[in-house]
Amino acid sequence: MKVGAVIITMGNRPDELRALLDSVAKQDGDPVEVVVVGNGSPVPDVPEGVRTIELPENLGIPGGRNVGIEAFGPAGRDVDVLLFLDDDGLLASHDTAALCRKAFEADPKLGIVSFRIADPENGVTQRRHVPRLRAADPMRSSRVTTFLGGANAVRTRVFAEVGGLPDEFFYAHEETDLAWRALDAGWMIDYRSDMVLYHPTTAPSRHAVYHRMVARNRVWLARRNLPAPLVPVYLGVWLLLTLVRRPSRPALRAWLGGFREGWTTPCGPRRPMKWRTVWRLTRLGRPPVI
Repeated sequence: MKVGAVIITMGNRPDELRALLDSVAKQDGDPVEVVVVGNGSPVPDVPEGVRTIELPENLGIPGGRNVGIEAFGPAGRDVDVLLFLDDDGLLASHDTAALCRKAFEADPKLGIVSFRIADPENGVTQRRHVPRLRAADPMRSSRVTTFLGGANAVRTRVFAEVGGLPDEFFYAHEETDLAWRALDAGWMIDYRSDMVLYHPTTAPSRHAVYHRMVARNRVWLARRNLPAPLVPVYLGVWLLLTLVRRPSRPALRAWLGGFREGWTTPCGPRRPMKWRTVWRLTRLGRPPVI
């Protein structure tokens, strides 16, 4: 299987980007073709053979990654699998691409693989980086219902069948939107603890737009993908969870503003999932009400 990689960058981590590219170049087997997308910024110096695209404006995470997908032909069809890697990450082993090839070859219905993210200093995987509710053991691989945006592999036939990431989301929940559409089309998603991306431990709230985007996109996610009866249930549960977590007053104000924005602005095309997909999500341990 032909494997490519898409990396988006703001150009502000040249050393980390170079280390990541070196780790991709060291992968066993056939070389991985790489495209680096400068998301509204110039691309730092990269090794010979790495393709670059410089966008005149920041299109957000999903928009930048979609540009990278199309660099491999419509829906990425020039390769069989695309890796999506954060520019400050580092592939921990030389066999990650080979493991991806084996996984997709062995399971024709496998559409997406979510890697394990580990801190490079201590090897710890944050609970939020295990894409399932039962996240106590990050070393347990399993079927899941979503994936990690900056450490994953996607079979390009998924994009051809269900489309790319939702550009309008800009940041937050774009992976779950794609995951739900893929699951609704019959694809499966695996979390693999043996495929590791080293990444410094960070808090998602370090991003200034975090609280607003999380709330707005949560509403858009439900409006786009859930059967009508589940939309208020799903969003009601998340509203209660947010209040129980007792965010700071500025954070709560931003969250409520984003929640309101999600109801009052266009969310993109609505394609509610089938009820049998709701049941599949439930059987996989994450019913689409939480």
